[in-house]
Amino acid sequence: MHRLILKFSKKPPKYSLTSLFFFRPIFSYATLAAVNHLEVPPNDVSSAIFTRLINFNCGDKRGFAKRLGRDPEFNTLISGLSAPEVDGILEKLRIKYPETALDFFFLLKNEYDFKHSRDSCISIAHVLARKERFRALKLHLLQMVHLEGSGSAPSLCELLSNGFRESDFSHTVWDMLAFAYSRSGMVHDALFVLFKMKDLNVQASIMTLNGLLYNLRLTDVMWDMNDVIKASGIRPSSYTNSIIIDGLCRQSLVEEAVAFMQEAEKEESGPRIVWLNNLMTGFCKLGFVNVAKSFFCIMHKCGLLPDTYSYNILINGLCIAGSMEEALEFTSDMEKHGLEPDIVTYNTLAKGFSLLGLMSGAWKVISLMLYKGLNPNLITYTILICGHCQTGNIKECFKLREEMLSRGMQLTNISYGVMISCLCKRGNVNEALSLFDEMKTIGLEADVVIYSILIHGLCKQGRLHHAIHLYKEMCLERVMPNLFTQRSILLALSEKGTIKEARRYFDTLMHCDLLEDIGLCNIMLYSYAKVGYMDEAIQLYRMILEKGITPTVVTFNSVIYGFCKSRRLADARIWLNAIESHGLVPSAVTYTTLMNAFCEERDMQAMFKLLKEMEARAIEPTHVTYTVVIKGLCRQRKVKEAVGVLQDMFAKGVSPDEISYNIIIQSLCKTQDMKRAFQLHDEMLLRNLQPNHVTYNILINGLCVRGNLKDAEKLLASLQDQKVRLTKVAYTTLIKALCAKGNVHKAIVLFHQMVEMGYQVSVRDCSAVVNRLCKRHLMSDAKAFLRLILQCGIALDQQICSVLRNNLYRIHDKDMMVQLLALMVKCGFDRG
Repeated sequence: MHRLILKFSKKPPKYSLTSLFFFRPIFSYATLAAVNHLEVPPNDVSSAIFTRLINFNCGDKRGFAKRLGRDPEFNTLISGLSAPEVDGILEKLRIKYPETALDFFFLLKNEYDFKHSRDSCISIAHVLARKERFRALKLHLLQMVHLEGSGSAPSLCELLSNGFRESDFSHTVWDMLAFAYSRSGMVHDALFVLFKMKDLNVQASIMTLNGLLYNLRLTDVMWDMNDVIKASGIRPSSYTNSIIIDGLCRQSLVEEAVAFMQEAEKEESGPRIVWLNNLMTGFCKLGFVNVAKSFFCIMHKCGLLPDTYSYNILINGLCIAGSMEEALEFTSDMEKHGLEPDIVTYNTLAKGFSLLGLMSGAWKVISLMLYKGLNPNLITYTILICGHCQTGNIKECFKLREEMLSRGMQLTNISYGVMISCLCKRGNVNEALSLFDEMKTIGLEADVVIYSILIHGLCKQGRLHHAIHLYKEMCLERVMPNLFTQRSILLALSEKGTIKEARRYFDTLMHCDLLEDIGLCNIMLYSYAKVGYMDEAIQLYRMILEKGITPTVVTFNSVIYGFCKSRRLADARIWLNAIESHGLVPSAVTYTTLMNAFCEERDMQAMFKLLKEMEARAIEPTHVTYTVVIKGLCRQRKVKEAVGVLQDMFAKGVSPDEISYNIIIQSLCKTQDMKRAFQLHDEMLLRNLQPNHVTYNILINGLCVRGNLKDAEKLLASLQDQKVRLTKVAYTTLIKALCAKGNVHKAIVLFHQMVEMGYQVSVRDCSAVVNRLCKRHLMSDAKAFLRLILQCGIALDQQICSVLRNNLYRIHDKDMMVQLLALMVKCGFDRG
C-alpha cells in the first residue's frame, strides 16, 4: 500500500508527496482530542433540549421533526446553541438513543441550516453504520468530503483514530470514508485513508477498492491497485476485471487487455459481455474494426446476446472508418435480433455520413429516426451543424439554429465554435462576431479555440486593431492565449502593422515568460530578414540562445534568407555551416535559398557547387530547387540542358510546376524557337498541368516579336473561346504589335474587347494606338478612338493631347480642336 501511494504521488494534483504524510490538519490534535471527550455543558439550555428530545423519543416518534419544529419553545432554545453544545448533546444521545441522535442531527442540518462540527459528522456516521443504513451513510460522507475538500484526509483520519477507535462499527466508517474520497475524485486522500486502514488492520471492501481502481485505470498505477486487491484476500469481482480491461483499452494496450481477459475467463467460466464491449471499443478506437467484429462473433459463440451498446460500438467504429454500408447492415441486423436502434445509433450514423460530407445521407438517417418516433436531441443538431459547416453550407446551419431555438434548445459551445470557424474561413468575420456576441449573451463562455479563430480571422482581413481588442478581452476573461493566437497576432503585426509594433508585442511575451516556442522567434526573425534588418536579426538570435530556446533549421533559414536578400552571400554561406554546430541538418529550403541568391548574382559555378553538396548530403531537391537550376541554365542560354533537368524531375518523381515550364518557354521564345515553346505548352496539358496567364503572355509576346501576328490573334481568340481568363498584358502586347504593323483597325477592335471585358485601361495602353493613328494621318479614326478613351473615363496626359493637337491643326479640324483645347484646359495642360 505504501508503494502504491508513493508511485501515484509522482503526479500530485494539489500537494506534494510529503504532504500526504506530514499534512497539517485544520485543527490541532489537542483540540480534536478535547472535542472528542467533551461533556454536555451543565447549562439549562442544553439540559432542556436533551430532556425535550428524550421525552419526544419516548412518545409517538412519527413526525418527530415536524412536531419539534412546531414547538416554539424548542425553536427558542435551538437558536442559542453553539457547535460544542450540539456535539455534547449528540455524544450523549448516540449511545442510548441513536434514532433520536439521527433525527436531531438532520433536523438541525436540514431545517435550521446548522453547520455541524467534524466531530458531530463522524459521530453520526457511526450511528448510521450501527443502524446499517449504508445508503444514508454513503450520502452523508460524500457530502462531508465535498465540504472538506481535497487534502482533508489526514485530519479526518486523525479524528477517527483518536475519538472512535473503540467503536464496533468503526471499520464500516473507515471503508465508507475511503469510498467517498474515491467517488469524489480525491484519489490521494482515498489512498491516504487506505494506508491508515492498513495500519489499523481494517479491511477495505471490494466496492471501495474497485472505486479506487476505477480512478486509477488510466495510469500504470492500476496494476499496483490490482495487487492490493489480491493481497487483501478479497476475491476480485467481475466488475474488477471489467475496470482493468477498460483501463487497458483506454491506454491503447489492447493486446494486454485480451491477455488479461483470457486469464479472467478461467476464473469466471467464460467472458462477460461488458469485457467484450470494452475490447471492441478499444480496437475500434485504434481503427481495427475487423478485430472488433471478431469479438462480436465471440459473443454469439459464447451464448452471450449482444445488446444495443454492443451494436452501437461497432456501428460507431464502422462509421469512423467510412464503411457506411456495413454500418447500416449492422443496424438492420440489430432490428432482426429484436433490438431497436436508439437515439445513439441514429446520431452515430448521422455523424458518419457528416464526416464523409454526405449530408443527404445524414438527413435520411434523421428522417428514419423521426419515423421511428425518436426526436432529435442536442447531439443530433450539433452533428448536423458540424456536418453542414464542414461542407460550407452555413445557411443550413442557421436554419438548424432557428429550429433549435423554436424547440427551446440552445446551441452548445461546439456548435457556436464550428459556425464561427466556418464563417471566418469564408471571410464573413462580422457575422462570426455577431454569433460570438450572441453566445456570450446567453451565458456560454468562449474558450481559447473560439477566441483564436476570431482573432486569426480578423488578422487575415487586416483588422489588426479589432484583433488586438479581442485579444485583450480574452486576457481579461482569464482565457490564456495559446500559440496559435500569439502567432496570429505577431504575424499580423509584422505583415499589416510595423516591425516596431511586432517587436513590442514580442518583447511583451518575452517579459511575461510566455516566449517558450521557437515558432514565435522564427516569425520575428523572418520579419527582420524580409526588410533586411540583419543586425537586429542577429541580436535577436543571440537573445534566443541566452533564453535557452533551441533554434531550428527554420531559424537559420530565416537568417540565411535575410543575408541573401541583402546580397551578403559570404555571410549567408557562413550561417549555412553554422547549422551543423547546433546538431541540425540543412534542409532543401536552406540550399534552395542560397542557390537562388547565387543564380541572381549570375554565379552559376557557386550554385552548382551547392547542388552537388546538397546531393552529397542526401538532401532531396524539391521542385523549387530544380526550378532555380533551370533558371540558372536558361540564363546561360543552355536551354537544352534546362529541358533535360525537366525530364530528370519526372524520372525522380518530382512534379514541376508552371513556373518551371514558363522559364524554359520564355527562353525558347527569346531564341524565337516557337515550335519547341508550343511543344512544351502541349506537354503541360498532357501532364494535367494547366498553363497560367504568364504562360500565355510569354507565348503571345513571342509570336508578336517574331511577327506572327495571325498566330497570336488565333491563340488569343482560341483562349477567349475556351473562357481562359487572361490578363490585360496579353491584349496590350498584341495591340502594340498590330499598331506597329499598321493594323490599326484590328488594334481598335481588340481595344474595344479589352474595355468590354472590364479591364482597367490606363493612358499608357492608349498611347500606342493614338501615336500610330496620327502617324498614318487617320484622324477620323483618331477622333473615334479619342471619344472611346473619354467614354472609358481615362485621364489623358500632356503627350497624347499634344500629338492630337498638332495633327488636328494640320488638317484644320476646328471643331475637334476646340473640344481638345477645352479638355486640355480642364486637365491643366499647357496648350502650347
